[in-house]
Amino acid sequence: MTIESGMGVLKPGRPTLTWRSYLQGGFGLALLALLSAAMLILSITTGASAASVLNVLSALVHPVSAEDAGLLLRDRVVVIDIRLPRALMGFVTGAALSVCGAVMQGLFRNPLADPTVLGVSAGASLGAVAFIVLGQTLLAPIALLLGMFALPFFSFAGGLVVTFILYRLAASEGQIQIGTLLIAGIAIAALAMAVTGLLIYMADDNQLRDITFWSMGSLAGSTWDKTAIVALVVLPAILVVPFLAKGLNAFTLGEAAAFHMGIHVEAFKRVSIILVAAATGAAVAFNGAIGFVGIIVPHLIRIASGPDHRFLLPASALLGGSLMLVADMVARTIVAPAELPIGILTALIGSPFFLWILFKGRSGRIM
Repeated sequence: MTIESGMGVLKPGRPTLTWRSYLQGGFGLALLALLSAAMLILSITTGASAASVLNVLSALVHPVSAEDAGLLLRDRVVVIDIRLPRALMGFVTGAALSVCGAVMQGLFRNPLADPTVLGVSAGASLGAVAFIVLGQTLLAPIALLLGMFALPFFSFAGGLVVTFILYRLAASEGQIQIGTLLIAGIAIAALAMAVTGLLIYMADDNQLRDITFWSMGSLAGSTWDKTAIVALVVLPAILVVPFLAKGLNAFTLGEAAAFHMGIHVEAFKRVSIILVAAATGAAVAFNGAIGFVGIIVPHLIRIASGPDHRFLLPASALLGGSLMLVADMVARTIVAPAELPIGILTALIGSPFFLWILFKGRSGRIM
C-alpha cells in the first residue's frame, strides 16, 4: 500500500533494527544459555588439580585396567564430587542474586537496589555469626540435631526473621509502603550489624577466623546435599519470577499506573518480597556474603537490551550464573593451590561499577 502526498509516494516504513533488537528475545537468551553451558563445562575442567574430565567420561564407556583404577578414582572424586556440585552451586547462587537484584530494582524503581536493601543479607549474617559464637553453648542442642546443616539453617532463619519483622513494620492497613520498606530495611540491617558486632566481640580466636572466612563468601564447602537444598529453594523462585515481568514493567510508571493497568499492587509486592527473601536467604546461608552481583548483572542487561523485564529477568539469571562461575574459577586458580574468597573478587569488581552507576546517575541518564 502506498500513499500519495505532495512530497511524492510514501511507503509504509519498516521498524529500524538495532543491536539491542537482536539481543532481545529468544536470540539473546539462546546466546546467554550457550554462554552458561560453556562456563559450566569450563568450570568443571578448571582447577588446581590435574584431574581430567575426559578420563571420567571415557571410563563410563571403556573398562579401566587395575593400574589406572587409582588415578581414575582420584579424577572421579575431583570432578564428580568436588567440581560439579561447586559449579552448580555457583551457577544457582549467581542466578538467584542477579534475579533478586533485578526484582528489587524494578520494585524500588532504582538501579542501585539489590537484595541487601531488605536487610536479608544482614539478617543471614547475624544468624550465621550467632551460631558460630554460641553453637558450642546456648545453641548446642540444635547444632547437634542439625549437624553440618546447622550453620546454613541459622543463617537462613536469620534472613527470614528479618524479612518478617520488615514486613510487619512496612505493612499498614493491608498495604506495604515502599518508602517505609526501604527505610526500615536500612535500619534493621544496621541493627543486625550492631548485634553481629557484639557477638564478634564475644568470640574467641578460632570463632573469629570462622566468622571472617564466612563473611568473605566462598563456594568451597559445596556438596551435593547442600547444592540440592539451595536448588530446592532457589529454582522454584527463579521459575516464578518471570511471571512478575508484567507487574515490574508497570511499576516503572509508578504504583498508581500499575494499579490502573490491572496489577494487584499489594499482592504483587508481597510475592516479590517473599521470593527475594527466600532465594537470597538460601544463597547467602550456604555460601556466605557475596556482594554486588545483584547490582552488576541487571544493569549490564539493561545497557545491552533495555529495561523490559520479560527479557531482563531470565537474562539476569543466565548471565548472573555465568559471571559467578567465572569469578569462582579465578578464585580457585589465581593463588593456587590456595583459594581466594569469591566475595573479595565480586567486591573488587562491583565497587567501581557501583560508583560508575552512581556518578552516571548524576547526569540523569541512569536507568
